[in-house]
Amino acid sequence: MADSGAELSSRQQQAVAELSVDDLTAVLHPSFADDAPMLLTTGLAASPGAATGLVAVGSQAALDLVSAGSTVILVATETTPADVAAMGLSAGILTARGGLASHAAVVARGWGIPAVCDARAISVQDSAFVVGGRRIANGTPISIDGSTGEVTLGDREISRSWAGPILPAPFAEVLDWADRIMAGRFAVLANADAGADAAAARTLGARGIGLCRTEHMFLEADRLEIVQRVILEDAEEHLDDLAAAQRADFLELLAAMDGLPVAVRLLDAPMHEFLAGADQAAAAEWHEHNPMLGVRGVRLGLLRPELYATQVRALAAAVADHRAAGGDPRVEIMVPLVSAAGELAAAVRAVRSAWDGQQAGPVPPIGTMIETPRACLIAGELAAEVAFASFGTNDLTQMVFGFSRDDTATRVIGPYVSEGLLDADPFASLDRAGVGALVHGALQRGRAANPQLRVGICGEHGGDPASISFAVQAGLDYVSCSPYRVPVARLAAAQALLAAPV
Repeated sequence: MADSGAELSSRQQQAVAELSVDDLTAVLHPSFADDAPMLLTTGLAASPGAATGLVAVGSQAALDLVSAGSTVILVATETTPADVAAMGLSAGILTARGGLASHAAVVARGWGIPAVCDARAISVQDSAFVVGGRRIANGTPISIDGSTGEVTLGDREISRSWAGPILPAPFAEVLDWADRIMAGRFAVLANADAGADAAAARTLGARGIGLCRTEHMFLEADRLEIVQRVILEDAEEHLDDLAAAQRADFLELLAAMDGLPVAVRLLDAPMHEFLAGADQAAAAEWHEHNPMLGVRGVRLGLLRPELYATQVRALAAAVADHRAAGGDPRVEIMVPLVSAAGELAAAVRAVRSAWDGQQAGPVPPIGTMIETPRACLIAGELAAEVAFASFGTNDLTQMVFGFSRDDTATRVIGPYVSEGLLDADPFASLDRAGVGALVHGALQRGRAANPQLRVGICGEHGGDPASISFAVQAGLDYVSCSPYRVPVARLAAAQALLAAPV
């Protein structure tokens, strides 16, 4: 491909090369302007930025305090989809468990909310948390630093240099130059599941959506009930509710990303998260000892084919709606958690069948997530079925290491990094020796079988500069990351291209 960076002056290329990722990150996320008061504990720096507010243990406490006009820090042992409404209203999130790929961390980064996770020293009670023998009750002011993992007692002054999502002019200019370096060679997309997030991602420079997690569209309580009823009850009206909700959601995304690609991942709903709060008797048959390795992703889609069929038809209807309104919808459909060529082929047939006759034009490009080691090893067989593939490096890292995404961050990974047993947290920066080797091998097998195969990364590594450098060097086509990580990803990708051998 042509080197678009050659069109830039040497001064412009030098500006891109010399802009510090740390400086850009500091501009994008608030920090504390004062010295730390009493340190309560330190956890995992899960989503950057600084926040101060009143302790709110659990969603209901957070909603009550917010309705009374207070700013809150949501505190929980760990979050689930049922907590999303409160999470969206909170200034920050603090959890006692959960790693960088946990529910709390992923949602917080996607929304640009500071978060500290896996703070194992705290014990969460009904209306307080206990740390170091001190009881911190609801309504007590605390502060969290999602860039350092520090949790302190009391209010702190926050320095905000950026209101977002429009970038400060000097940084915007340099990132425009970065985009010119990437043009035709690499792309930065966004992980976004709602119209507002997609709009923010586009403003921050994303060139489309590389991952729409459709299960995130059902995180609010009333929406969550729809998915629960579809799974637990065999009733047509629940599918109708699902279709109506999805059609509206997809239409929002297509409007926000008009003219740019939107990759819609079909439902991947771990049962322990999505059946939390449902009738326990009805949910008992779905109980799993290892839910992250259980009936989720394509497995649920094939066992309950009406789920994926309903999603595909709703997407087709949204495409037809947007086109009729004069828009330019460009959708793709992605099948999650594949581990066998037969299940991918069955899913592709189901997608095509559901799309046909929906008055939305030709079947859009169909792709697959590569999230299991076996999928990497049979990537050639998978590539023959699809137009693109995206490495879900959160799950792939979990399966390759045997590290729980939620349980090992501070108990195992932290000490291992401190003692030099690991170079870095593999959920923060992609492990080149193990996970990276699987990615390399899968890329070679996939493109040998399908030379036109587009391949990217859509796990949280898509926003990490070292992982982006690996993606560029490996010959991938794109990364997709949380909206508020897009500017850093644009810079990191351009810098990796400038450093690559000509």
